[in-house]
Amino acid sequence: MEKTSASSPERHTQGASEWVTTSDGRRLHAMVLPGPGDPGMPTVVFEAGGAASRSMWALVQSQVGEWARAIVYDRSGLGRSAPDPSSRTLARMAGDLGEVLDHFGAGPYVLVGHSAGGPIARAATAANPDRIAGLVLVDPTEEGLDALFTPSFRKMERANHALGVAAARLRVLRPFFRSIITPLPPDAREDMRREGFTAQAMKTFADQGRTFLDELAVYRETPPNLGDLPVTVISAGRAGNGMNRKLRTTLNDLHARQAARSPRGHHVVAEQSDHYVLLREPDLVAEEIHSQIERFADGV
Repeated sequence: MEKTSASSPERHTQGASEWVTTSDGRRLHAMVLPGPGDPGMPTVVFEAGGAASRSMWALVQSQVGEWARAIVYDRSGLGRSAPDPSSRTLARMAGDLGEVLDHFGAGPYVLVGHSAGGPIARAATAANPDRIAGLVLVDPTEEGLDALFTPSFRKMERANHALGVAAARLRVLRPFFRSIITPLPPDAREDMRREGFTAQAMKTFADQGRTFLDELAVYRETPPNLGDLPVTVISAGRAGNGMNRKLRTTLNDLHARQAARSPRGHHVVAEQSDHYVLLREPDLVAEEIHSQIERFADGV
């Protein structure tokens, strides 16, 4: 087990590095904030969106790490994690998240997923619900949104993936995302600049996209079974990032229904945020995670 000292004066905002070796030998990079070390309390594990790495969670994770063990990781082919020689299917990504949880212990865990990380976290939860204490889904991709499954959207997605790979190879991709990564702490922002806009990252994003929508469409009829686990869904309150006001209203209604499927569901709107709630209102996200931890401690 390889670790980087968390007691160093140059301690990273996101904690110490640790490497998770998957059952097929890939090395996934994680970073750990140990928290206060309360035995029996949930560990919080974060799942990033489509092309994002662990760095996108820095503002939220640093707060959560004050009162819980908080772990971020890079999916295979993103950040510092090794690429996957097999396809990047939803099941494969959820399986990797499951192996990350195996590595860090029996749980319990609160899983936090942003955007496409929401379906991944749901799938990993359904595969082994006994070790999950709750879910916090931050503006998650939602299978009920019909617009995701139109021919025009799929065509646009394929074009965006191809453009992303080309732009990364030409080293002109990073400036388009400057405003998104600016709120990050300096060390996480530098990690993102160095790792987030590579040809490998964009290739991985394209690999994920080849099957993601088809697999997500299956959830329309047979969604992952989350039982009675507490589920908090946080919606963005503002349009933007390719989503107009009408689509935003529709998506937020679907998020509310998603939360209502759980007897302990909770829906929150981040009124000041676009899709990147984890960067615009990290305090709100951290507060909702804290509420999940408190409910667990109270046995609710």
